[in-house]
Amino acid sequence: MVNEFRDTQYWAIILGGSQGLGLATARKLAKHGMNLCIVHRTRKADMPDVARAFEQIQQSGIELKQYNVDATHADRRRQVIGELTESIKPSGRVRVLVHSIAKGNLKLMGTNEQTDLKHDDFQLTIDAMAISLYDWAKEVLAASLFADDARIISFTSEGSRKAWKSYAAVSAAKAALEAISRQIALEFAPFGIRSNCIMAGVTETASMRMIPGADQLLAYSQQRNPLARLTTPEDVANAVYLLCKDEAAWINGAVIPVNGGEHLQ
Repeated sequence: MVNEFRDTQYWAIILGGSQGLGLATARKLAKHGMNLCIVHRTRKADMPDVARAFEQIQQSGIELKQYNVDATHADRRRQVIGELTESIKPSGRVRVLVHSIAKGNLKLMGTNEQTDLKHDDFQLTIDAMAISLYDWAKEVLAASLFADDARIISFTSEGSRKAWKSYAAVSAAKAALEAISRQIALEFAPFGIRSNCIMAGVTETASMRMIPGADQLLAYSQQRNPLARLTTPEDVANAVYLLCKDEAAWINGAVIPVNGGEHLQ
């Protein structure tokens, strides 16, 4: 195993790092020597499993700080950044900020006055799954925590440009996320920051399972994938790792499919 980040004092901030794509990313980066600050929202009943996962990650010999708080809450964001600043400076720097927040509404549009998708549902979802990327990026930059060559990576999906039932709010959030990521790529470039979205293929995660009709979507996605399988969290984590390497410094403002060619048909 190549530990190219072992002696760099680089850190990754992972928002939503206790399961799915975020947790797989934490495991991958830790194996290559990246220190981790994981912000997650985990129920009490699920904490024993998450704690075991974090203990296994620490066996890679890296430093790990974890916060079980709402990453979309401004006061909690400032708390995490403030404590991280105190503990890793003067020499530690954030190499990558990974946005893997899945917090939104999966309601149908115009079905029932009591249960259909409302304005507030859109606002909550877009705030959590898109605008929070900018909130975190701006405050990490203001704290002078980013490395001279830093990366911001977020996870989008084909739902940003395709319509699925019950996916309207998340679809709008993913489209906004891609737009915000592009703007960060342009306007944060003078600070040495590259920003990219990974468009993950359909992946069987807890968040995916919450989408109505998930079984049919999973089956259809596997059928149309040229490699005849679903995307795994590890596939996506591998792409995050590649984007963190020095050799990826010229990739900026992109939406990169990581789906085995699922988007081709």
